Amino acid sequence: MILSRTSQYAIQAMIYMATQPADAPVLNRDVARRLNVPAPYLAKILQNLGKNGLLYSFRGRLGGFCLREEAAQMSLMDLLQITEGADFTQSCLLGLKRCSEETACPMHSHWLPIKEQVIGMLNDMRLDELATAVQSGRYRLTDMPGVAWQHLA
Repeated sequence: MILSRTSQYAIQAMIYMATQPADAPVLNRDVARRLNVPAPYLAKILQNLGKNGLLYSFRGRLGGFCLREEAAQMSLMDLLQITEGADFTQSCLLGLKRCSEETACPMHSHWLPIKEQVIGMLNDMRLDELATAVQSGRYRLTDMPGVAWQHLA
């Protein structure tokens, strides 16, 4: 249950979008610059999130992306099921195709309780709560220091 780069960028972008005013579309290139991620890759991620009903997408000179209200209430688990696939929690830590109580890998019994805790945590974490934590300055969204991040306008 290791997160792909796509999921990492999607989480960062969605938290960032949740910190923005609801009525002001944000350009992909601006999000990419703020998060220090490749703009073409992020564009594909944002388009996928839009197709899955999490973002509004607007074309044209005043276009961009806006977070849908209901998306702010979603859990990280809901987001990860979109980016990683519905069965990503079923994957084996060692990469085996089948890993269950009947066909367990050597790590299965050690990993299962940890995996269950992680799944519970992901189900409990909502985007709006994470956005509030980032806005408070307590947590950061990128490797950039908060002061530098605020000056990128």
